[in-house]
Amino acid sequence: QVQLVESGGGLVQAGGSLRLSCAASASIFSINQMGWYRQAPGKQREWVAVINSGGITTYADSVKGRFTISRDNSKNTVYLQMNSLKPEDTAVYYCRVLTTGYDYWGQGTQVTVSS
Repeated sequence: QVQLVESGGGLVQAGGSLRLSCAASASIFSINQMGWYRQAPGKQREWVAVINSGGITTYADSVKGRFTISRDNSKNTVYLQMNSLKPEDTAVYYCRVLTTGYDYWGQGTQVTVSS
């Protein structure tokens, strides 16, 4: 059973930066898409950024220009560089890996942005 482990969350002031990492416990084959999602208290989970097998990235409008998603296939890891953080970015961030037939989720990492 493949597990995804996120790290890099924490408390940061508005305008600051954090880098999230999501490492898979084993090699994952036939990856179609890797992505980051977030869920704020009292809100539904929303997608933040995704990167497909061809390296094409897509971002939610709310983070475009501030967040950057990347992947290191050799390490089975996906990253989310978050700059110019805002209090409204406060949420639990989850990584997700979609393959042909499987949908993996991490356990989440808390990001808190203070004003």
